[in-house]
Amino acid sequence: MPLKPSMLRVCFTLVIMGMFLGYPPALGAADSELISIRTPSGVTILAEIADTPRKRAQGLMYRDHLKKDHGMLFFFSEPQAWTFWMKNTKIALDLIWLDDKKRVTHIERKVPICTKSDDSCPQYRPNSNDAMYVLEITGGTVDGYKIEKGTKLQFGQP
Repeated sequence: MPLKPSMLRVCFTLVIMGMFLGYPPALGAADSELISIRTPSGVTILAEIADTPRKRAQGLMYRDHLKKDHGMLFFFSEPQAWTFWMKNTKIALDLIWLDDKKRVTHIERKVPICTKSDDSCPQYRPNSNDAMYVLEITGGTVDGYKIEKGTKLQFGQP
């Protein structure tokens, strides 16, 4: 399915930002705000907040490790079918899209790293246009946390 012009603008903007920002080494949890996310299994995930264009463009790029109970939560100002890719991301991830009520609308499991040097890494997007948040966690952990489509996650203080 072709990307909408608005999504092409977002992807293009993220690429251009990366060129100007130079993608410095990733910020660590100590440098970012954290939010706790309670899963149906009772596990609490500590997620870094990606709520600015710079933080969203950087994401989890260049990191060698992500603790099992940690992640990154992307906040967006309007609902869309936000597209993600794994360029320069060295760890496999589970990607979870959530609507404004923090209900899971789509999951991509065990998304592999992409080591291509050009911009041909696969893109991942949900089937619906209602995502206000995207949660990235360690690849292969979503099922153990009992997260599935329709699950409502609880956000709280770290």
